[in-house]
Amino acid sequence: MKLEAVELIRLDVPLKSAFRTSEGSVSVHEVVWVHAITDVGEGWAECAANALPDYSSEYHTAAAGVLREFFIPEAMKLGNDLTAEAIAPALHWAKGHRMAKAALETAVLDAQLRASGMSFAAYLGATKTKVPAGVSVGIMDTLPELMKTVEGYLADGYLRIKLKIEPGWDYEPVKLVRETFGEDLLLQVDANTAYTRDDFDLLKRLDEFNLLLIEQPIEEEDILGHARLAEYIQTPVCLDESIVSAGVARDAIEIGATSIINIKPARVGGYIEAVKIHDVAQAAGIPVWCGGMLETGIGRAANLALAALPNFTLPGDTSASARYFETDTTEPFVLVDGHIDVPTGPGIGVDPIREVVDRFTVSTEWVK
Repeated sequence: MKLEAVELIRLDVPLKSAFRTSEGSVSVHEVVWVHAITDVGEGWAECAANALPDYSSEYHTAAAGVLREFFIPEAMKLGNDLTAEAIAPALHWAKGHRMAKAALETAVLDAQLRASGMSFAAYLGATKTKVPAGVSVGIMDTLPELMKTVEGYLADGYLRIKLKIEPGWDYEPVKLVRETFGEDLLLQVDANTAYTRDDFDLLKRLDEFNLLLIEQPIEEEDILGHARLAEYIQTPVCLDESIVSAGVARDAIEIGATSIINIKPARVGGYIEAVKIHDVAQAAGIPVWCGGMLETGIGRAANLALAALPNFTLPGDTSASARYFETDTTEPFVLVDGHIDVPTGPGIGVDPIREVVDRFTVSTEWVK
């Protein structure tokens, strides 16, 4: 296979409502797509980098720049030896930029699998045809607003609720949701690094609510701090931003910093590395689940395939398209009895709807 050209597409996709975390609030999903043209066909991928370098050091304008200037030319140098499996080794010299690397690898892999007639799910090793869906609930202005939102998602059929938290928006919201909806509700919280080692007593107060987990409570580089927190509280500690590779996952597990891992393929450099993390965690008896980055259908399709692997035993953030968008860029993913079907077609199994993509496109550029 040979990479002939890549189209970088900037889109602004409106969200149904603003989504707020401890890092900030967004009402438009600003995103870069990678459209790879090869001699055997085309492939699509979504770069998960945010508009701002808030979740990580990456942001979409920089991702587009490093793809244009370095990563796409490097992939083109592979000539007829191009495969998705060759992308990571070819880009290993470049430090960081995992989301940009993931987007290029995924677009090439989509083209590769479409040409061979194989689905993403089959390639990754999926064992399920549908996956249980959870939903992420952002920080609200008021408790009544939160309750109305959670009630709506439970009525939709979501199997797990994740509450975003930050100092000042933690104990009372969690207490109210738990008391209102009962002990049987699968409930977890996500801090997005909003706390410090000085907040251990505050976080320990959440033990009384029998949470599934607390996700990334403190700074992502403080693996030892998470290990100490895990010893101090009863709620299982789950790492997200900290886990950037299979090697880091292995170390975090070994020192007791995490008993559950959130795998976001973009954060770790792509789906091939994501499977390696899945395997490391499975061997250690550590469950994993698939996180989300507000993906449109292009990114959601590939995430669903990953979430169908055997050690993804907890509902992930692979929500229905209607959770975030009035209009998705592909045929929408629909929640049925708390689950979403895994695409079975070649590659990621979905195609962009051209008129919708054109409506949301801000700019395009070709790298040849």
